[in-house]
Amino acid sequence: MTADRPPLAEGVPDRLYGRQRGHKLRPRQQLLLDATLPRLRLMPEQAADPLAAFGMPGARLWLEVGFGGGEHALEQHRAHPDVAYIASEVFENGLCSLLTRLVPDGGEATAPLPQSLKLWPQDARHLLGLLPEGALDRLMLMFPDPWPKSRHSKRRFVHPEMLPMVARVLRPGGEWRIASDDPTYQAWVAEVFADQALFTLAARHTTRPEGTPGTRYEAKAVRAGRQPVWWVFTRR
Repeated sequence: MTADRPPLAEGVPDRLYGRQRGHKLRPRQQLLLDATLPRLRLMPEQAADPLAAFGMPGARLWLEVGFGGGEHALEQHRAHPDVAYIASEVFENGLCSLLTRLVPDGGEATAPLPQSLKLWPQDARHLLGLLPEGALDRLMLMFPDPWPKSRHSKRRFVHPEMLPMVARVLRPGGEWRIASDDPTYQAWVAEVFADQALFTLAARHTTRPEGTPGTRYEAKAVRAGRQPVWWVFTRR
């Protein structure tokens, strides 16, 4: 165990994700990871006082788990500049997709970066173990990998063993927002939240709620004829 990998609950696998890289990175992408990512990265030792890392005392703190291509994270960050926003993603191509929207070509090491955005390029569950109790005002899980096979159900971020971890870091009344287009995952969310005392279902939508940016995954689902569902659960 290391300082940035606190223990996980018994029965939860040590990693949820598959590969961390898709196609071979282009030189510009590698430069973004080498020169830009370290400038935006939330370090494990900063997680105990995350708002100090942002230099935003008293701000609301939001965490997006698995931001994919970064569309949702960037639009939310830009729409809420007063919010300290942590965006987590382990897939290197996804990290590059977000970073390339933030800095111009040639400015990877020097271009100004937003104060209110930090990246966590590791398993978000380890960040949950490092954050103080009640630190988050909102956690967002947009179109996660559904791990549709039953034998892989423990790899889903929504899991009975994960509920106490999320509940610990969400303040009372804080929101856990989830979206999925996968019927298996949708049924799983309903099952996991049906018999627990930590969260209350505040809303369930079958059209994207106002103020929620779209993503490429939602667009792909709609083209394929799948019906996305959006949930809002509040911490009791």
